[in-house]
Amino acid sequence: MKDRQWKPARLGLLVFALIWILAIVPLSARAAPYAAMVIDARSGEVLHSRNADQRLHPASLTKMMTLYIAFEAIEHGEISLDTKVRITKKAAAEPPSKLGLVAGQRIKLRYLIRAAAVKSANDAATAIGIAISGSEAAFARRMNRTAKALGMTRTTFKNANGLTESGHLSTARDMTTLGRHLFFDFPEYYNLFSRRSTDAGMRQVNNTNRRFLNAYKGADGIKTGYTRAAGFNLVASARRGDERIIATVFGGRSTATRNAKVAELLDLGFRRAPSRVAVRKPQRPIYVGNSPAPGTAGKTIRLVTAVKKSLRPRPRPGEASQPPVLLALKDDINSALAEVAITSDTPAVTPRMRPEEVVLAKADNTPAVEETLARQSSRSEPEVVTRVSTSGGRYWGINIGRFPSRYAAERQLLKVALTEMSTLDGGLRKVVNRKNGYDANFLGLTRDSADLACRRLQARKVTCFMIGPG
Repeated sequence: MKDRQWKPARLGLLVFALIWILAIVPLSARAAPYAAMVIDARSGEVLHSRNADQRLHPASLTKMMTLYIAFEAIEHGEISLDTKVRITKKAAAEPPSKLGLVAGQRIKLRYLIRAAAVKSANDAATAIGIAISGSEAAFARRMNRTAKALGMTRTTFKNANGLTESGHLSTARDMTTLGRHLFFDFPEYYNLFSRRSTDAGMRQVNNTNRRFLNAYKGADGIKTGYTRAAGFNLVASARRGDERIIATVFGGRSTATRNAKVAELLDLGFRRAPSRVAVRKPQRPIYVGNSPAPGTAGKTIRLVTAVKKSLRPRPRPGEASQPPVLLALKDDINSALAEVAITSDTPAVTPRMRPEEVVLAKADNTPAVEETLARQSSRSEPEVVTRVSTSGGRYWGINIGRFPSRYAAERQLLKVALTEMSTLDGGLRKVVNRKNGYDANFLGLTRDSADLACRRLQARKVTCFMIGPG
């Protein structure tokens, strides 16, 4: 009796298993085709490709573009890392993976970037896009303009997070291109992608790629992605010695099989890549910014950019108002000095002159400045010092490049001192003779002021890195 009751149940299980094997599994396979690309990151040379130009669902690899634009917007002064972003209902309603943002709350952009890069949070990515462009649709248009500028010819973005949407497609080649640009165009932010965990403001979040980062020697990024339509995707970068390989996989069957495939492709890349090759950085794209909103054609649109001027504060009651000193900071330091216009007499230029004292030199004293710099460059001392201060933890510094002559290094130091008086005030200008040239350094800074100065200089495309104590 019991046997007869179990027969229909067994038959049902058998039918379900057959349907799963014959229908659902093949449909799943068709929904996530395989594609791959491997390049030598140093030169951009393609070392392996398979279906690399087939348009597929990128899933959360999309967030690489969202983050690229965020870094670009910060660089051009559209927004800052400390800007408090107001979370919209649209962003808060995004499905997992998510940070758990609530509509109406405010959170710093830096935490949204960490959540999108490390946890792959959909709500954070949408919030970033809306904060930069005003709406997700406007941000998607900017994503597509940026993709075109980067040479991603077969990519179309419809949203900031990569959730499946009709027409939201990319290729293994285009995502590899984007990964390479992230590495070379924004090296100061690249460390985000190798963090196993990070503080996202609301809580600590873990990296979705931590298994691969822990398992593969030299791996340091970049981004995972998964949706049912896309399968398990990954753009990975790894370095061994002087070699760096980037590998992309679309359509993995699981996290484990995807990671194993990417490891295999990276190994292939390291075997095929030459030990030594000239590094050819990809060309930075033209900055596209935010486009005018639909319906505003012909109207004047003012984009959000870096601050161009700061209003002069009014004098306190009883104080005489002094005419402002105007200074045009041009590429040629001599032109900048020549355009300083003041009415009072100025002291003579001295070899130890501070930046603010140089600004007060009259236009007709410019030859004296040149003479001073020439005399300094001909001296035999190994370094030139302006002002030293070690108070308040001033043990940090910045380097703004290596130059072929002492004069060129001093000239660049003076230029930078004029443009960054607020952050470099109290620092010391120092030229150090090295084997391959002359290092131009500012020393005697606090860690915060050195970091701020470097970020401001890098935003203006000036070489800069911090020098720690010791």
